[in-house]
Amino acid sequence: MRGLARVAIGSACALVLAALPATAAADHASRPTKNLKTLAHSVHLASFDDPAAIRHVNSDLAFWGKLAFNGNYDGFRVIDLSNPRFPREIAHERCNGDQGDIVVWRNILVRSWNSPAPAGRFCDGQPVPAGFEGVHVFDISNPANPVLRAAVPLECGSHTATVAGVSAGRLIVWSNNSSSTGCVDGSRPRDDPAGDFMDVISVPLDAPHNATLLRRQPLEGPISNVRTGCHDAGVIRGSVNKAACASADTLNVWDIGRNKTAGGHPVLPQLLFTLREPGVGQAETNGRWHSAAFTWDGEVLVAGWEPGGGGDAECEGTDPAVDKSLFFYDADTGRKLGQWVLPRAQGANENCTVHNYNILPLRNGRYVAVSGNYQAGTWATDFTDPRRARTIAYSDPKALEPPFSSCDPDGAGPQPAQCALGGAWSSYWYNGYIYESDITRGLNVFRLDDRRTRRAVQFRYLNPQTQDFSIERGRTSR
Repeated sequence: MRGLARVAIGSACALVLAALPATAAADHASRPTKNLKTLAHSVHLASFDDPAAIRHVNSDLAFWGKLAFNGNYDGFRVIDLSNPRFPREIAHERCNGDQGDIVVWRNILVRSWNSPAPAGRFCDGQPVPAGFEGVHVFDISNPANPVLRAAVPLECGSHTATVAGVSAGRLIVWSNNSSSTGCVDGSRPRDDPAGDFMDVISVPLDAPHNATLLRRQPLEGPISNVRTGCHDAGVIRGSVNKAACASADTLNVWDIGRNKTAGGHPVLPQLLFTLREPGVGQAETNGRWHSAAFTWDGEVLVAGWEPGGGGDAECEGTDPAVDKSLFFYDADTGRKLGQWVLPRAQGANENCTVHNYNILPLRNGRYVAVSGNYQAGTWATDFTDPRRARTIAYSDPKALEPPFSSCDPDGAGPQPAQCALGGAWSSYWYNGYIYESDITRGLNVFRLDDRRTRRAVQFRYLNPQTQDFSIERGRTSR
């Protein structure tokens, strides 16, 4: 997820909003707020109600120059953003395996295939062996015609992927399995029955067809019986060189290069410390750590989790704050600095958690996060003071139209097989615009107009889980 769980399908503010009680029900009367302007939409209609063999719901995003790559359950779309007011799809590459999380690097795109392939599936027109799970590697030299170059099988599949860096002419990609239930039994090389690992993949820049699994990175934890590796991993390079693996109930924070601690490398991370939060990720809490990012100075670690696997209504007024929060920690020590709680309660028919996000690369010293939160939509949050995080703007849409039903498994009355699943899978800031991957509708484009978000560094590209530079005292370090 970046998505629905493997087993589930997956500084005062100009607004008075931040002062609203958490129990206030969202009336969804405004989408979006006045300082978040709707600009454009690239249509790609989809539904989890479609048969699995043709399902192509929209998932995560990556950017290279003027192009957006929007993953989906049947491959990925390539969208020209030369004019963000008129995004134009130039390709839809078919690869019929679920999740579709992606990373891009120059002419290389790596796509996650989440679970064992049934017979009869295809990727770029080529048959996918029954039982395959792992990653596919594409050549996107011609973005209008991507070409499959390699398939790397992984014993527990690939739920998400993160660019860890470039080393010795190789793109280093971390593949995260999200869950190892049913795919490890102690009989295979490098097998780990607890699933406490992350796969490290090498993609030679001049020979992507030779992509291969380099090694398996062991994880510290979990402390409770949650069979999962990293759900996702966040990386920051520049002068910081740290990474955080969001795993089960135990965040692993690593050194991955030259910095004030030294010792790690993208191929061989060195553990600095682990981090746990009461009520997050333990076996009985119906979820796990999901995502991680850093402020661009490397001072604050921003962590999120996904109770309910992305399919439940976990943002109701009666839900505890811990279920609908971003958490802020000191990135050197793990000390908790604060917490932001989604201030607009959602309905029982709206699947919702705080999901995928990135941090604006601001030179003015402010910390601002943009997050996608399923049916709660897209939110921009100022956490310059992590103890008093404030909402800047939001786009909270109406609940999905009928037919829908309750997403709350603990609600009163008979429970349906599933509710209507949708909303913002991912929302990211990229060069002055916010791009929202809407599960059932496609790509939405917004413009955030707020003095706190000015003077941002412009990206040449963006894999949102990888911060390829750092910003310290107004200086950019690459």
